[in-house]
Amino acid sequence: MNHSDNSLREPFRLPHIGQRITKTAFAVFLCLLVFHLRGIQGASLSSEACITAIICMQPYVRDTREFAVNRVAGTLIGSFWGLLFLLICYLFPQLGNYRLLLYAMMALGVIVSLYGAVAIRMPDASSLAAIVFICIVIAFPEIESPLQQAFYRITDVLLGTFVAIGVNVFRLPRDKNRDLVFFIRTKDLVPDRFSQIPPVALFRLNYLYNDGAKICLMSEHAPAFFTLQMSGTHLSVPLIVMDGAAIYDANENRYLCQRNIPAETSGKVREYLDNLGLSYFIYTIHNNKTCIFHQGKMNEQEKKVYDRMRTSPYRSYLDGEIYKDEELVYFKIIDEDDKVKVLRMQMTKMLRENKLRSVIRPQTAAPGISGLYIYSIDANNRRAELKLMQMLHEKEPQLEDMRVFLPGSYRTESDAVHLLHTVLNYYEPLKIMRLFKRKDKKDKT
Repeated sequence: MNHSDNSLREPFRLPHIGQRITKTAFAVFLCLLVFHLRGIQGASLSSEACITAIICMQPYVRDTREFAVNRVAGTLIGSFWGLLFLLICYLFPQLGNYRLLLYAMMALGVIVSLYGAVAIRMPDASSLAAIVFICIVIAFPEIESPLQQAFYRITDVLLGTFVAIGVNVFRLPRDKNRDLVFFIRTKDLVPDRFSQIPPVALFRLNYLYNDGAKICLMSEHAPAFFTLQMSGTHLSVPLIVMDGAAIYDANENRYLCQRNIPAETSGKVREYLDNLGLSYFIYTIHNNKTCIFHQGKMNEQEKKVYDRMRTSPYRSYLDGEIYKDEELVYFKIIDEDDKVKVLRMQMTKMLRENKLRSVIRPQTAAPGISGLYIYSIDANNRRAELKLMQMLHEKEPQLEDMRVFLPGSYRTESDAVHLLHTVLNYYEPLKIMRLFKRKDKKDKT
């Protein structure tokens, strides 16, 4: 089903309560608990600590030291300029009678706080510096003992900062499920080959890879798709490409396995298509490179797709005869949607007799145009999954496989995030959840 069909409504799905939400709530609770232990309650409660904790909280901490330094530096910079502002106002109390001038000075103080952080090459601390400054000076002149109140606010902000850092660093005890190999379809992460994987989804995917999760991405396309989408990502497991026709190791840039159309069969298909007067693309793998040849006179529909595809430096479109018939992986015939459907029906008997399978896919490069893909019947994702697991079992026989697919078509980036969140829950479950599972398993036995 075409994902661009506007008549289809996205199914309602509540977003996940992620780590950032739960950590932020816990940090606020700790700040309020500290105030309670200090005997501060009700109207006397200060909100600065809680506000700072909310602002400082981040979903992941890649470099805890840098995170802490930035937050503390922002607090100290904002506090310094806030104290200086109050000191000036304390020496010149008549400023409280000129509100517009006072507000202009506060705005100037924000500029100084932001610039101060940037000047010492800590731009990540600039926002918090300005926030701390405003928290300190905003109530002037309706505050008693402004310097004493400023000190209290500085300590409150530092409290919120350190609580946020502490909570963010702390991680609930989790297991790393390194014995699972997750199979994920790229069409569940991105709508088509010309779109980019959403940054939020790519961030989560890279987090899983960097943490050691074994994830196999499966694509209908050649490896060029991954080169465009995920350059710089160190993939933990080889890829399944070309709709299951090949297994490709992106780290070593080589094909580990491929299921080609037998040479005799490919000759029959070429003769059949030539007799019909059709033009077509032939996809081959030669010396670990995907090579694409075109046969016949290119029609208008093919040219629309070709003009879009050939701009990529990662695809090799070649003229002339293919290298070897035994290297042929699949055929691709491009035409208008209705014509492709008729052609598939016409070829049904020939495909069955030669043990071939066909798939029709809309060409996102040109609306109203489809491609008919012809593979060996042995070239499919399930066979490729089993073959890849067989390869992996040679080094790690304990590995198990898990397929994590969207129940429907990709619609928005929330679908990709939802899918990867499911993977994370299986890969990194809470230890308490693992204990419950073990107990249930023991009770059943």
